[in-house]
Amino acid sequence: MLHAMRRSAFWGGLLKFILYALLLAAPVWFYLTYLNGAVQNLLQAVNKVEGTSNAAQSQFSGLQASWQQFEARFGFGSSTPQK
Repeated sequence: MLHAMRRSAFWGGLLKFILYALLLAAPVWFYLTYLNGAVQNLLQAVNKVEGTSNAAQSQFSGLQASWQQFEARFGFGSSTPQK
Protein backbone atom coordinates (compact mmCIF):
# COMPACT_ATOMS: atom_id res chain seq x y z
CA MET A 1 0.00 0.00 0.00
CA LEU A 2 2.86 2.40 0.81
CA HIS A 3 4.45 1.64 -2.55
CA ALA A 4 1.21 2.56 -4.38
CA MET A 5 1.01 5.83 -2.41
CA ARG A 6 4.61 6.70 -3.35
CA ARG A 7 3.98 5.90 -7.00
CA SER A 8 0.82 8.01 -6.95
CA ALA A 9 2.67 10.93 -5.32
CA PHE A 10 5.45 10.66 -7.92
CA TRP A 11 3.06 10.73 -10.87
CA GLY A 12 1.02 13.49 -9.27
CA GLY A 13 4.15 15.60 -8.72
CA LEU A 14 5.34 14.96 -12.27
CA LEU A 15 1.93 15.90 -13.64
CA LYS A 16 1.90 19.10 -11.55
CA PHE A 17 5.38 20.00 -12.81
CA ILE A 18 4.33 19.53 -16.43
CA LEU A 19 1.14 21.53 -15.87
CA TYR A 20 3.01 24.48 -14.31
CA ALA A 21 5.63 24.37 -17.06
CA LEU A 22 2.85 24.57 -19.66
CA LEU A 23 1.15 27.43 -17.81
CA LEU A 24 4.40 29.39 -17.81
CA ALA A 25 5.43 28.56 -21.37
CA ALA A 26 2.04 29.07 -23.06
CA PRO A 27 1.95 32.90 -22.81
CA VAL A 28 5.52 33.16 -24.12
CA TRP A 29 4.70 30.89 -27.04
CA PHE A 30 1.47 32.79 -27.75
CA TYR A 31 3.32 36.12 -27.78
CA LEU A 32 6.10 34.88 -30.03
CA THR A 33 3.71 33.15 -32.41
CA TYR A 34 0.84 35.63 -32.73
CA LEU A 35 1.50 38.96 -31.02
CA ASN A 36 5.13 39.74 -31.84
CA GLY A 37 4.41 40.96 -35.37
CA ALA A 38 1.50 43.12 -34.27
CA VAL A 39 3.51 44.66 -31.43
CA GLN A 40 6.42 45.43 -33.79
CA ASN A 41 4.03 47.12 -36.25
CA LEU A 42 2.52 49.13 -33.42
CA LEU A 43 5.96 50.28 -32.24
CA GLN A 44 6.90 51.31 -35.79
CA ALA A 45 3.67 53.32 -36.06
CA VAL A 46 4.36 55.03 -32.74
CA ASN A 47 7.88 55.91 -33.88
CA LYS A 48 6.50 57.40 -37.12
CA VAL A 49 4.02 59.50 -35.15
CA GLU A 50 6.81 60.70 -32.85
CA GLY A 51 8.95 61.65 -35.87
CA THR A 52 6.05 63.55 -37.45
CA SER A 53 5.36 65.30 -34.16
CA ASN A 54 8.99 66.36 -33.80
CA ALA A 55 9.06 67.65 -37.40
CA ALA A 56 5.85 69.64 -36.87
CA GLN A 57 7.18 71.07 -33.62
CA SER A 58 10.41 72.21 -35.27
CA GLN A 59 8.44 73.80 -38.12
CA PHE A 60 6.22 75.59 -35.63
CA SER A 61 9.21 76.95 -33.72
CA GLY A 62 10.65 78.18 -37.04
CA LEU A 63 7.34 79.86 -37.81
CA GLN A 64 7.38 81.56 -34.41
CA ALA A 65 10.91 82.87 -35.02
CA SER A 66 9.91 84.14 -38.47
CA TRP A 67 6.87 85.90 -37.03
CA GLN A 68 8.97 87.58 -34.35
CA GLN A 69 11.43 88.77 -37.00
CA PHE A 70 8.52 90.11 -39.05
CA GLU A 71 7.15 91.98 -36.03
CA ALA A 72 10.57 93.42 -35.21
CA ARG A 73 11.18 94.55 -38.79
CA PHE A 74 7.86 96.30 -39.29
CA GLY A 75 7.42 97.60 -35.75
CA PHE A 76 4.18 95.83 -34.88
CA GLY A 77 3.28 95.20 -31.28
CA SER A 78 4.16 91.80 -30.00
CA SER A 79 1.33 89.27 -30.08
CA THR A 80 3.01 87.21 -27.41
CA PRO A 81 3.15 88.50 -23.84
CA GLN A 82 6.59 89.75 -22.85
CA LYS A 83 7.94 89.37 -19.32
